[in-house]
Amino acid sequence: MGALWIAHVKVTDEEAYMKYAAIATEAIAEHGGVFLARGGRYVQLEGNERPRNVVARFPSMEDALACYNSPKYQEALRYARGASERDLMILETSDD
Repeated sequence: MGALWIAHVKVTDEEAYMKYAAIATEAIAEHGGVFLARGGRYVQLEGNERPRNVVARFPSMEDALACYNSPKYQEALRYARGASERDLMILETSDD
C-alpha cells in the first residue's frame, strides 16, 4: 500500500522556511515521494486553518517514514522548527 504525507503549515519566517523546503524536496524525491498538492488554493471547512497545505505520495508507509527519519530531512527540519507552526501526518492509502 502507498502512503500520503499530509502537512498543514503556518510559515512564520519565510526565508528560513524556503531553506527547509529546498532540502525537504530533495529528501522526499530520494525516497520516492511525489507532490500531489503544494501550497495551492484551499477552502477551510473545519478545524484550525494553516495557509500552506502539502500532500506527497510515497510508494509505502515505510518509504515515508524512512524519508522523515533520513539525515537529509532531519537537516531540513532544523530550518522549519523555528520558522513555522506545523502539523504533519503519514496516512496509509487503501488499494481500493
